[in-house]
Amino acid sequence: MASMNRDWSRRRFLGSGTAAALATMAAGSPIPAFLSGCGSKKPVDATADTVILLWMAGGMAHTETFDPKAYTPFETGLEANRVLSTFPSIPTALDGIRFSEGLSSIGKVMDRGTLIRSYVAADLGHILHTRHQYHWHTCYEPPQSVLAPHIGAWIAKEKGPMNPVIPAFIDIGQRFTVGEGEELKAFHSAGFLGSEYGPFMIPDPSIGLESVLPPAGMDIKRFERRNRLYKELVDNSPLGAHGSDYQRESLIRSMEQSYRLLKSPEAEAFDLSREPKSSYDVYNTGKFGLGCLMAKRLAERGARFISVTTEYVPFFGFDTHENGHTRMADMKKLIDAPVAQLILDLEKSGRLDRTLIILASEFSRDMMVEGRPELKVQEQVRQPDIITELKHYGMHRHFTDGCSVLMFGGGIRKGYAYGKTADERPCKTIEKPVKVDQLHQTIYQALGIPADLNYEVEGRPFYTTPDGKGQAITEILSKA
Repeated sequence: MASMNRDWSRRRFLGSGTAAALATMAAGSPIPAFLSGCGSKKPVDATADTVILLWMAGGMAHTETFDPKAYTPFETGLEANRVLSTFPSIPTALDGIRFSEGLSSIGKVMDRGTLIRSYVAADLGHILHTRHQYHWHTCYEPPQSVLAPHIGAWIAKEKGPMNPVIPAFIDIGQRFTVGEGEELKAFHSAGFLGSEYGPFMIPDPSIGLESVLPPAGMDIKRFERRNRLYKELVDNSPLGAHGSDYQRESLIRSMEQSYRLLKSPEAEAFDLSREPKSSYDVYNTGKFGLGCLMAKRLAERGARFISVTTEYVPFFGFDTHENGHTRMADMKKLIDAPVAQLILDLEKSGRLDRTLIILASEFSRDMMVEGRPELKVQEQVRQPDIITELKHYGMHRHFTDGCSVLMFGGGIRKGYAYGKTADERPCKTIEKPVKVDQLHQTIYQALGIPADLNYEVEGRPFYTTPDGKGQAITEILSKA
């Protein structure tokens, strides 16, 4: 696995992603691996069939959400180093476990899942959100010589669709027309696995049905003609000389999958207007909340992997470089009711036991520390030592040494807290640190995907976790 240069820039990230994509499409891509079926086929008992990833994009501060510390109310002249949490804490369904104010609904369902308080993000140098998001979603540090598949693509490939019409991997809520859009594309990919396992993108769930219908003003016959011509173009393109048969065929299969969905009554799963008003209103906190509602509907109809994001847009959402307290209050209103309702609805329908739900973020935040205490990196935020304005009250700097992750259903232990962070700054992990490869292998184990699964790419084995060394966190698995 290639190491990261400390001065790595957005431009180099984008450039390496493009180069990796071209390398993946080039002759010599992993056709023999797919045809020969190399990789482990050792049986692993699965406890989950479906995965829903609730992605808190932008860096969700652990001390302001699921791991609160001592509360210090705002006042002018406040010494910044005294502030650990800007909200009081509230009780949850778990004895002795408290959440930050504003997350009472999620707190009430914590008896259904596990709280991990000790996720430690990687040291990737000068912190760039999309670099850490790439690492979290693929389990590989950028740059790579090949385009690493998203975890959802691995799951789509290895488990296959549960419903032949519904795409196996669906991503809800992220646009690529925002800042760092090209960098975001770098990990929203099936990589060398092929386009058919990549994400079906729903940028806005409120108009999700439009994503599975022909463009406005185009009747079905005209769309069918265009689809046929496009398929012929891909199949006969001179660019094929620079790509593998496998990748071209995979692209065609992905087009055929989209076409099947367009003509199927199953497409109504994307139509939120069909949801009862009482249910719709609970989820309707904004785009993320409606994404959770769509995830529920898609899980009920056989989607294999669904990602719902608060959406990464630089300096918005959880990317709180200033106004951290007020922005966090708004984000809690966005996520609290929909996340809890999703869990309750899946439990009511009997699907929670076979649906693994993960809530996570690329890293955490702190008011004073950028990076981690032993390895600070270049400061990106000006934080005065004395707080005189509300905009400086909150967690603004990127903190990688203590992050919270929630997991529910799908064989996950109920009513449990794992790991611990310090109660005083720096609020770093002090018990049972968790790395990204452990999270990934825990998810794979729940799905029955073995740790040594691999494909040969460019003459070397490529595993779901680097070198196949990821180990599941067995303590949080109810049937380990």
